[in-house]
Amino acid sequence: MAKDLQCVLLLDCYGDLLTERQRELAELYYNEDLTLSEIADIQKISRQAVLDSLRHSEQMLRHAEEKLGMAQRIGKLRHCLEDILAAAQGQPDTETIRTLAQQGLELL
Repeated sequence: MAKDLQCVLLLDCYGDLLTERQRELAELYYNEDLTLSEIADIQKISRQAVLDSLRHSEQMLRHAEEKLGMAQRIGKLRHCLEDILAAAQGQPDTETIRTLAQQGLELL
């Protein structure tokens, strides 16, 4: 199972839709970068149970993104804020715009 950057983003957006156990396993795998075997050892479950849980969680996260599109919207918002910030660089009369764009990026 190859780790997918999109799953990290989806976990950030929709992780609360997973059960506590699913979220814990997904965070260990995607955020802590542990292997299936390492997670299995820590959780005292089989490697196959970890894999099954991750596949199911990934499917649920992708389904939520299909229906809601929040990760895509956040990506577009981030891009817009970065463009605003870049356009405002070096412009002395746009300090407010720079500040707001920076604050928006920090919120993401």
